[in-house]
Amino acid sequence: MENIYLIGLMGVGKTTIGKQLAKALQRPFYDSDKVIEDCMGVDIPTIFSYEGEEGFRVREQAAIEQLSAIPGIVMATGGGAVIKPENREVLKSNGFVVYLHCSIDKILYRTRHDTQRPLLRTDNPRQRLQDLLAQRDPLYMECADFKIDSGALPGKTVVKTILQQYQAALERHESIAS
Repeated sequence: MENIYLIGLMGVGKTTIGKQLAKALQRPFYDSDKVIEDCMGVDIPTIFSYEGEEGFRVREQAAIEQLSAIPGIVMATGGGAVIKPENREVLKSNGFVVYLHCSIDKILYRTRHDTQRPLLRTDNPRQRLQDLLAQRDPLYMECADFKIDSGALPGKTVVKTILQQYQAALERHESIAS
């Protein structure tokens, strides 16, 4: 329960909110995609082009296992991290999992100039996001302890609400353990 993990589609604010949470809690912040890029020495689109999505998912699983073993962190996962059951299990088993979500319109607005999203390199990004959400929403819900709309609220409010929910979950966990 010590770690906080942020899940959700690309563009929902996992990295932005994660950095703010980590700062508020005075904890280290990790972005699993950034860790993969740093380890490989290339960006995510390059990994996708050489290894495909499946190759990337293998690397992502290794990064999530490695990072989740570090106590007291805040971690933003990639949008598709929940695809692998092993990742969902790791996240659920040793952390507080927050599902950030927002409207497709908001995601399209936030990602409109971003060239680093290989899954949005399509003629119809809206349809692609709708398809991804239909596929992944049940998986996000399966491992989430808490869900919040990061598109309808100011970032500071999202962070404050997550901190309140996290504290309440810690208190419940401690009362069960004692």
